[in-house]
Amino acid sequence: MCLGIPGRIVRVLDGNAGQLALVDVLGAQRPVNLGMLEDPAVEPGTWVLIHMGFALERIDEAGADKAMAGLRMMGSDPEPTPAHLRLVGGADAQVRTPPG
Repeated sequence: MCLGIPGRIVRVLDGNAGQLALVDVLGAQRPVNLGMLEDPAVEPGTWVLIHMGFALERIDEAGADKAMAGLRMMGSDPEPTPAHLRLVGGADAQVRTPPG
């Protein structure tokens, strides 16, 4: 069993054959690899389930809410805390994309 975190696509990043996107998770934005999706073509606003930096599947907003409810049930706070923001790179984290 793996733990999936819901996130919303902000934008697809330039380069990387369109397989890297900036994704918002509780206000923190991080690059996520789209290569595991059946169809990696995504639009801003699309919800995805993320594990280990990879989007594993598309979900709808209800699915995202359900996933967050499961995380809350396991004891994860739904609001970003300073510790969470440090873990995911912080509100001020700079997104770096590989060259090329």
